[in-house]
Amino acid sequence: MSLLYIVILLVALIALAIYFAWRNSPKQKGKRGEQRVAAVLAKLPEEYMVLNDVVFPTDKGTTQIDHIVLSQYGLFAIETKNYSGDIYGDDNRKEWTQVIATDVTYGKKWHKTYTYITKNRFYNPVKQAYGHVFRIKDLLNDYPRLHIIPVVVFAGGANLGNVTSNCNVIYIEQLISLIKSYNTPCISDPDIPIIMNRLLKANIRQTVDDKTHVRNLRRAEQETLNTIQSGICPRCGGKLTQRSGKYGSFYGCSNYPNCKFTTK
Repeated sequence: MSLLYIVILLVALIALAIYFAWRNSPKQKGKRGEQRVAAVLAKLPEEYMVLNDVVFPTDKGTTQIDHIVLSQYGLFAIETKNYSGDIYGDDNRKEWTQVIATDVTYGKKWHKTYTYITKNRFYNPVKQAYGHVFRIKDLLNDYPRLHIIPVVVFAGGANLGNVTSNCNVIYIEQLISLIKSYNTPCISDPDIPIIMNRLLKANIRQTVDDKTHVRNLRRAEQETLNTIQSGICPRCGGKLTQRSGKYGSFYGCSNYPNCKFTTK
């Protein structure tokens, strides 16, 4: 085997390793999940209008919405997650947990199987979905009758049996039927192109790349943390007061029940 052949082989192996590392990165997995959901939404009838990968400006930077579906029956703000394994979470947790169990067998004579448990945490997607709803309501505040429905779609074969939520947290196979289950008109047909045009004009995705959006998110998160540490509700500006609940003490907004913000 010549030295040149060995060098070419090593370069090819390194390139292959880099490719698989890139393909399995959270960012690329997320994009593939969004592509799957976009493909499903493309099958909706023509009366439904779809926007994918939308970025709206906010007071603190930007917010990115994976998918928006608009029809006379309402507007669906869809957050996509491409996860496998068992998912644990509810509406109130700041983070949800992904648990992956992998069976590995060792030994040549005495085969033994060990189960390895991997746990990963990710930001509560229900809170993300409701955040999208609040931003869209601000943008369309002159359409109070328009129903804006938050949806969280898992597109990666995850098990949602341990998720408790009042939001629509569903599998990708349930998405079309969920959207079609809303069949009571809340706006007139002439309003649909007007609303869609406003969404399109507000979308700044072409001028904001992923790095800028992530930087905006981190800056907004730090500003929110600073506000909380000052004893101020980041949602409405009320005072945070300490309270006791089922799971121990926490801080809640003094404007409750009009504002239901809580934090540890």
